[in-house]
Amino acid sequence: MLILRVDIQSANGKEISKLYASRITPTFILFDPQGEEIWRSIGNLDPEKVRDSLKDYN
Repeated sequence: MLILRVDIQSANGKEISKLYASRITPTFILFDPQGEEIWRSIGNLDPEKVRDSLKDYN
């Protein structure tokens, strides 16, 4: 499992935010192993949702 924090103020971060249409911070995006987006959360993150989503990938 890989978790990345992206600084959207950096040059690379700006490109990544454009690629994933992320304009609001914080935005959390969970991808499956094939790189497909599973879900997206803007603002507060629900820890229970994260735990439940990760159960399939442990």
